[in-house]
Amino acid sequence: MTRVRLITAVVASVATASLLASCSTSAPAPAETGASSPAAGNSTLTFMVFETPALDANFWDTSISKALTDLPGIKVDKIVSPDADRNAYAKQLQASGQFPDILSSINPKDFLDAGLLEPFDQSWLDANFLQPNGNAIQGKSYIPPTNSQIIPLVYYNKKIFADNNLQVPTTWAQFMDVITKLKAANITPIELAGAEPWAASMPLVGLASADVLGQDPQWIQKRFNGQVKFSDPLFANAMQKAVDLVKAGAYDSAALSVDFATANKNFLDGKSAMYPQGSWFNGSSYMTPAQAANIGAFPWPTDDGKIVIPFNMGGTTSVSAKSSDVKDAMAFSQAWSLAPENLKVLIETDGAYPMMKNLTLDDFGATVSSLYTDTYGLVTADNTKVSAFGWVNNDDALAPGLNDAFYALAQSFFSDSDVAAQMKQLDADWDQAAQ
Repeated sequence: MTRVRLITAVVASVATASLLASCSTSAPAPAETGASSPAAGNSTLTFMVFETPALDANFWDTSISKALTDLPGIKVDKIVSPDADRNAYAKQLQASGQFPDILSSINPKDFLDAGLLEPFDQSWLDANFLQPNGNAIQGKSYIPPTNSQIIPLVYYNKKIFADNNLQVPTTWAQFMDVITKLKAANITPIELAGAEPWAASMPLVGLASADVLGQDPQWIQKRFNGQVKFSDPLFANAMQKAVDLVKAGAYDSAALSVDFATANKNFLDGKSAMYPQGSWFNGSSYMTPAQAANIGAFPWPTDDGKIVIPFNMGGTTSVSAKSSDVKDAMAFSQAWSLAPENLKVLIETDGAYPMMKNLTLDDFGATVSSLYTDTYGLVTADNTKVSAFGWVNNDDALAPGLNDAFYALAQSFFSDSDVAAQMKQLDADWDQAAQ
């Protein structure tokens, strides 16, 4: 299953522990003006959703009913995307004159040039979210910033580490030393779902986020402005580390044939010691409480031990600017986004970290593991947070098409270690896409 989930956008700095500690437990603040006015009612809207084992038909039906509780007269018809590429399906619908009124988990940038999306009212964003501009694109937000995730964390098997007298690494040198010792013990150091580019790219996402954006948070904006290149030493050196991992035998020799589901099982079955993966892996969709008790997690290591968190913040619903009733579509979208029951499911099953101003974690009534609460501490702590490279849909999103090109490097590095040539090609791809 392709991993494209509900969260979608990022900020360079987010709420610290003091911000979260000051959250009240009052009800979400209602909208007051403009496009955020109460719904007029008497409209039938279409809502494009997607289904997964956790977010099944019942989840969407129940969440829609909950959002409609205080919106009398509005009816919502569900449209289910046939696969994980929701952007492609939305474009198909748009081409046939059936662009939905509300859309779940799309990449807004793909639709802005055509004027297809309605921005959320700033006063509503300010009233309800810890980072109201966390999903902003040129000053406007097209997805409510309801939750966050870290992409990636490095999960590790506590028993394997203890049995081999290994300490959790904080620097790159320590990380490589752990890999060497695990190899010597005939243990696969790092699990990798190499058959799926997005999953195979997790080490690259960690390297680009920690080594590049950790030193220069404006690097992506500078790339858009032509001030930096992938072939520059800062980025190229980070990618060389990805090649070094392959050469060091950090992965199983058959890693490129392992899919996401198999990689998850391999790691949880103790067949590998570490697993770079998004924080959704904390959720009950991926591991049981008993499994979580034997799993720890640490941030991607940096050369000097600086903690850099590749942070991704987003939400679910976007509103069509071409809707026959934008006001009602916006009212539904806002109601859906503020319903604690909807985010509770994502907290429990998908490891989402809530970013709601007027609700604490306890208010969601979610059952989570100690692994979840431990890693949530990285979100609430006052540390360096940067864009999760290649995973965001705000101003730090890569040029169109570059996500896939970047992800593909993870597989190509297994057979082609010429980093300079591949970075040169990535620069050419960027320049063409950004024209």
